[in-house]
Amino acid sequence: MINKGSMKKSNRSRQTKKILFGLLTTSLLIAVVWGIRWAAYARPPLPEAVQALESDNLIQVKIDPWLTFIPAKSVPATALIFYPGGRIAPQGYSSLMRTIAMDGYLVIVPKMPLNMAPFNINIAKEIQAYFPEIDHWVIGGHSVGGTMAAQYTDNHLEEIDGLIFWASYPANNVNLANHDLPVILIYGSSDPRVNAESVKKRTDLLPQNSQIIRIEGGDHHQFGSYQINPKDHLATTSRVSQHQQIIQATLDLLATVSNSE
Repeated sequence: MINKGSMKKSNRSRQTKKILFGLLTTSLLIAVVWGIRWAAYARPPLPEAVQALESDNLIQVKIDPWLTFIPAKSVPATALIFYPGGRIAPQGYSSLMRTIAMDGYLVIVPKMPLNMAPFNINIAKEIQAYFPEIDHWVIGGHSVGGTMAAQYTDNHLEEIDGLIFWASYPANNVNLANHDLPVILIYGSSDPRVNAESVKKRTDLLPQNSQIIRIEGGDHHQFGSYQINPKDHLATTSRVSQHQQIIQATLDLLATVSNSE
């Protein structure tokens, strides 16, 4: 004889398991979707950066295969490869890079996997091969992008003619002190991470004649033109002023490299 009470309990148990399984599957799906969106997120560019992506009679802008700014009225012999900071798309630097390119330099800002330079440190090698006509190569980057640019330089010293750090410095396993390489390191006085103390600890890793440039009132995020949480805005100088100083220092190094034999 069938025990109806046992059957009801068994049915309830199966239904409970189905519900729990459904909840678990839904939770995992939500977690995966959220994780993908989080990993792929990049801070949106400001309007000035979006506007800088338009080509005109002075600068030709290309998106593919990398964000590239090409002077329209000269043939550049010197190029800058720039690695973006973490979770920042190349477009977040377009207003600065366009201005640099207007001085006659080819500028390339590659998009990184998950917007993180450590996932493709050697992209510079591919970029250099794509532009064989370039005589002088300078590499740089913002934040973790600068650290990865230094790592690439350390492994390819014969191919790099200059190195630029924006709110960044080399990792402890990179030592460029014994190399004759033009280097500038620019940081803001209002940056809590890349500051006078943290920079000083790493000056021994840089060539002796490296230039350390401190922007009074500058912060970490005003090295680009992208949206941030207001609580992360620590600058006491204007974005325009900070950008002018960054661009001038960068152009000075590019000119030094361009004029070298």
